[in-house]
Amino acid sequence: MGQCGITSSKTVLVFLNLIFWAAAGILCYIGAYVFITYDDYDHFFEDVYTLIPAVVIIAVGTLLFLIGLIGCCATIRESSCGLATFAAILLLVFVTECVVVVLGYIYRAKVEDEVNHSIQKVYNEYNGTNTDAPSRAIDYVQRQLHCCGIHNYSDWRNTRWFKESKNNSVPVSCCQPNISNCTGTLTRPADLYQEGCEALVVKKLKEIMMYVIWAALTFASIQMLGMLCACVVLCRRSHDPAYELLVTTNSYA
Repeated sequence: MGQCGITSSKTVLVFLNLIFWAAAGILCYIGAYVFITYDDYDHFFEDVYTLIPAVVIIAVGTLLFLIGLIGCCATIRESSCGLATFAAILLLVFVTECVVVVLGYIYRAKVEDEVNHSIQKVYNEYNGTNTDAPSRAIDYVQRQLHCCGIHNYSDWRNTRWFKESKNNSVPVSCCQPNISNCTGTLTRPADLYQEGCEALVVKKLKEIMMYVIWAALTFASIQMLGMLCACVVLCRRSHDPAYELLVTTNSYA
């Protein structure tokens, strides 16, 4: 009965190690996705610490590759020291992912304040050229999120670019894609996106942060299972004479 339980726990451990390798790739992908998205929206942020959860989750993903390797070697070789190290590292990563979840919720709550504080400044820096970073950021956001202005297209009237251009039009990135020959003129407001960008930027960034939170929670639960299985194998190995005899016999064989 004891041997059967140990074998089952070892099988689960090997399976979990394979999951850890897959999880490592997924976590690194999510972290990289957050970085890439942040690069598109970074002008709407002044607090770079918003990237901390993404940095941590990439570090965790990298560490999971090593955990999978240690876990496989320790399980196959039935090493008590290796399994103990495996369980200890899993505990460390589990705590780290709990920190990621907490930081994710903290910075998710700060997203709206950050965007509200900086978006007006970004729109005032718009000059309509592709070489200007704020201008590229605004055009990108308006095209990708199908929005125009901060709250709606009329917000462009209050920008320096609108007053200096004196052509009574907004950037063509405000134009709906199904409208041909759209120039952004305010005499044809139906050609423009009707929704403002502020709420959509906040929504997008909060969604991205939730990806990080859910990824951390999911893999933290898997790691908890891995720790339990490692502890079961360690405990039964130290208390089950039949298992010790089996290991000794297999070693001499």
